[in-house]
Amino acid sequence: MGRLGEALAEVDGKQVFVFGGIPGETVQAEVLRERRGHIEAQAVEVIEPSPHRVAPPCPHFGECTGCQWQHIDYQRQLEMKREIVVDALFRVGGLQHIEVQPTLPSPQPLGYRNHARFTISREGGRLGYVNRSTRRWVGIDRCLLMEPWINETLAQLQGHVGETTQLSLRYGVNTGSWLLQPSFLTGEVPMESGQKHYQEKLLGHYFQVGSPSFFQVNTPQAAQIARLVEDSLELTGDETVVDAYAGVGTFAVLLAAKARRVIAIEESAAAIMDARVNIAATPNVNLVRGRTEEVLSDIAGDGVDAVVLDPSRTGCQPGALEALIAAKPRRIAYVSCDPETLARDLKILVAGPFRIERVQPVDMFAQTHHVECVVTLAFDADREALLAARHHLILASGSPRRREIISRLGLDFDVAPAELDEASFFFDDPVELVEALALNKAQAVAVGLASGTVIGADTVVSLDGAVLGKPGDAVEATAMLKALRGREHRVVTGVALVDAGTGESEVRHCSSRVVMRDYTDAEIEAYVLSGDPMDKAGAYAVQNEVFHPAAEVKGCFLNVMGLPLCTFLKMLYQFQAAPEISVHDAWGQADLCPECAQQLELMTRVGG
Repeated sequence: MGRLGEALAEVDGKQVFVFGGIPGETVQAEVLRERRGHIEAQAVEVIEPSPHRVAPPCPHFGECTGCQWQHIDYQRQLEMKREIVVDALFRVGGLQHIEVQPTLPSPQPLGYRNHARFTISREGGRLGYVNRSTRRWVGIDRCLLMEPWINETLAQLQGHVGETTQLSLRYGVNTGSWLLQPSFLTGEVPMESGQKHYQEKLLGHYFQVGSPSFFQVNTPQAAQIARLVEDSLELTGDETVVDAYAGVGTFAVLLAAKARRVIAIEESAAAIMDARVNIAATPNVNLVRGRTEEVLSDIAGDGVDAVVLDPSRTGCQPGALEALIAAKPRRIAYVSCDPETLARDLKILVAGPFRIERVQPVDMFAQTHHVECVVTLAFDADREALLAARHHLILASGSPRRREIISRLGLDFDVAPAELDEASFFFDDPVELVEALALNKAQAVAVGLASGTVIGADTVVSLDGAVLGKPGDAVEATAMLKALRGREHRVVTGVALVDAGTGESEVRHCSSRVVMRDYTDAEIEAYVLSGDPMDKAGAYAVQNEVFHPAAEVKGCFLNVMGLPLCTFLKMLYQFQAAPEISVHDAWGQADLCPECAQQLELMTRVGG
């Protein structure tokens, strides 16, 4: 399945996204739209059906794209949603061997939505939806996903709402309260409109929800998620709980009776207005307006015991995750509606001092490809101790240039050159070669250590598709310098970090372009006689003041020297291996590419 719920096929090297198809079956598909990189199509005839195919109950299925999976047996839908989560955790987060629970089914596979947005026809004031691919308006008389009240109201509004192009209906399933937006000025609309908010009841608590505020569209499943979050946090009544991205205060209110104090963080002014009303009867909830990353950072040292994360589809900001790692709460419950951004954020959290205890998919959006997920994380003290040991840095290279670059950062580090037969590595691609060499150098040194972060690096020069390493003798050095003379070539450096205690590793590369000046044969001969070219890729040192071989460096200058700070510092930070950095004044402006300068500023500002 594709990421928008269509079945994937391929024709002439192009991906084809087939709405209404199921993996494994043969269908005849009509092309709806052709893009540069893919084709959008729709199944019009099923030739060899999947055993999971069922007749879609809605007559608008296919013409309307709001539901993507009505043609798939519901049990199979649940299995597929679990597979989506497993795939995202591995593909985006690099998280293997994580057990993902079976998807919790929706109590109502149809008729569950408490919120509808309709597009109004230009003529006749009729309600409908817009097809995602064709952009055609589709008129409907009844939507099978909607609560019965919404469909009854839809019938009353048909033909009477021509003064607008969009309208929203929201309904309190447990209260009977409702909201119709926008305000209608004519007398044609047979009901009140323009309400600023409505009420819903969840697990015995009433919530005011304003028209711009978020509330889950599936009320029974929202209650299930609230129970999952409470179970995840294992509260005893003595904890300080943070409800990050609090919205209208749902989790804050529901958890208040189980905690000593709840801090609810929300940025939206509209949601804050609702939250103030909703927390009025819970004096132990403190509502703070601001960005989660900023507020959480401010309170990180105040003894936070548990955190609920319920961000929008875009996931958490990096600063929020950094603040969370600094706060070290005992328990985290992460509620997500996007498996890919969830996996991205989990990768960062488990690289820090947390471990994943449970991944629970929840079918909040039956008949569609969307899947909600509740992930439980716990603080791991042993993991924190291992991470602390990462601040001991060991350079697996005898390169004086790399030693100089790291020394300029004011970092303490040991040097343990790796014993590695570089000639045994055969890769035509310079990126594959330097990454393999860097990683193997770091691993070779890490094997003999109990802890610490080992830094491996290797640099090659690429000219006309050929990889130039270190010259074997003066003749080879002369030939390399003559081949490079007056031409542009590529310099690629691989950087690897290996945790000697855990074996975890990270490897990346940086690439720059170098234009060589038109130096003479006599200059080459003198430079080769100096001996300087013999331990350098491509037989030259870009910083040599006598030979000064480069006319121009495009990209990172320090990459050409052998260790790009822009890549190295970012890796140290994300690997949780960055000690406090004290930058010396020895950096010249020409040494730093814009990314190096930015990364240095960031690292010194946050104290490592």
